[in-house]
Amino acid sequence: MTTPVTSLVTTPITKPLLQIIIGSTRPGRVGPSVAAWFEAHARAADTFEIEVIDLVDVALPLLDEPNQPGEQKYTHEHTKKWSATITRADAVVFVIPEYNSSINAATKNALDYLYVEWNYKPLGVVSYGGISGGLRAAQAIKQVGAALKMIVMQDTMMIPRVSSMLSEATATSGTAVPLRTLTSTPAMDRSAATLLSELLKLTLATAGLRGK
Repeated sequence: MTTPVTSLVTTPITKPLLQIIIGSTRPGRVGPSVAAWFEAHARAADTFEIEVIDLVDVALPLLDEPNQPGEQKYTHEHTKKWSATITRADAVVFVIPEYNSSINAATKNALDYLYVEWNYKPLGVVSYGGISGGLRAAQAIKQVGAALKMIVMQDTMMIPRVSSMLSEATATSGTAVPLRTLTSTPAMDRSAATLLSELLKLTLATAGLRGK
């Protein structure tokens, strides 16, 4: 994190780190395609350092720590690694589906593992689904984020009828399943830009709460 950012401040600071977290873990999921589209917007804006985290790769089991997360007395290596990953973030955007009118289990489990590490980090949401665009999942994760003392954004990026926006991409060497590409609408592009702009404002304004 070495590139200066001068927006909203009078002296240059380094770019904050934005983690884009893919919440869905099931085979055939849409999450990576949506995350790739949002990541492209974030990199084009050039206001954050970007790290994409896939919960498939994190591979957390169902919460198996004997102590309360707030104590940070972790006994398992997977928890220690997850803690270190989230600790380095300045802001997070979860890319999530809606399952049964709420967030999916893997996303909730990943949030429940930690507490202090989430505190005072701005939380953005990119949800997707059918006609509602994952609205109820977005509402649910905001409630969880508030309980974790995150800075919950009012702006939400919702993608309705996401399956109609996907097309098959050409498989690359070493890739078992081709990544489907998301063809966005102008309204989606504007919404993503607004989310990123507002997220930057919150991230810079709350840096002191995170000791940055």
